[in-house]
Amino acid sequence: MNTKTDQLNRNFRNPMLITGHTGFKGTWLTLLLEHLKVEVAGYSHPAVRGSLFERLNRESRIKEQNGDIRDTEKFNKFLNNLKPQVIFHLAAQPLVMESYRNPLETFDVNVMGTAKIIESASKTDFVKLIVVVTSDKVYKNSNLGIRFKENDPLMGYDPYSASKVGTEAVASAWRRIVDLNELGPKIVTVRSGNVIGGGDNTPGRLLPDIVEGFINNLNVNIKNPKSTRPWQHVLDPLFGYILAADYVLGGGEEESFNFGPNSKSLSVEEVLTIAKDSWTSRTKINILPDHQNLESKFLDLDSNLAITRLNWSPVWSQEDAIRSTLKWWENVEVNKISEIEACGMDIERLTSAN
Repeated sequence: MNTKTDQLNRNFRNPMLITGHTGFKGTWLTLLLEHLKVEVAGYSHPAVRGSLFERLNRESRIKEQNGDIRDTEKFNKFLNNLKPQVIFHLAAQPLVMESYRNPLETFDVNVMGTAKIIESASKTDFVKLIVVVTSDKVYKNSNLGIRFKENDPLMGYDPYSASKVGTEAVASAWRRIVDLNELGPKIVTVRSGNVIGGGDNTPGRLLPDIVEGFINNLNVNIKNPKSTRPWQHVLDPLFGYILAADYVLGGGEEESFNFGPNSKSLSVEEVLTIAKDSWTSRTKINILPDHQNLESKFLDLDSNLAITRLNWSPVWSQEDAIRSTLKWWENVEVNKISEIEACGMDIERLTSAN
């Protein structure tokens, strides 16, 4: 390890609690913290069948509790037994299209769930920081293609993004409560782009749908080919979340950080081209015309604050993140490399660069 990861290893002495640790990002964050020799615990719903968590056989590998973040009694019992220094709050309903189908559940989990987590932590003397994961979709987006900065106006366009704006409002309000009481954890919100990487099998996401088609020779239907997103390897923003935690614990005053790629966001069409060049397959990809205006068309993030305050920078370019995701699946499905070895190679690449 070199200077940056060495410092994190020294500073994080107490357990770190991850809500949503069985999810895609939660599983990768657990692996990364373990690599940094940090003690980790998790609170989450049981893993989804076929998820990265399940593929890695992660059950009972760390201190964990299955439960709903809105179940205050169960969460408080686990929290007080564990006594974590930092909570990485990832547990959420994360899908835009699901939010249209179940808007009330999305708001309840994402907004009230976050409020209950912060309220519980605020009643302890051991939680020093909560890192609340929101989204790049919290910004007021007029589809002008601008790169959003942390102090730009927030506004939700769909139920999911609106719920994440509500999450930001909860975090902001509780900061005032902590200031008034001069007691309670610090709170920082972190916003990242469309994360990709090995092991994500979430239906309706671009790369998982492409990978499933490539592996099983299934036809894939792709919508909104001109829409752009800040695609990034999942480990890049996760390492940023850890750096943000270290920064705020050390006295840093920033309330929010963006984590996105250095280059202009790629379109869905460009992602398809890179993916097809990275994996030979008989899969037929059908590009559907834009027919539903349910999501923002253009999205891009400005990460200069994280670059200057945290000395953070992405290790993977967008193109490389796409190729690395496909390579992970090729290694696992074709070359028969174990999932944990494939994850380890990506983590080693990240930490070697930091």
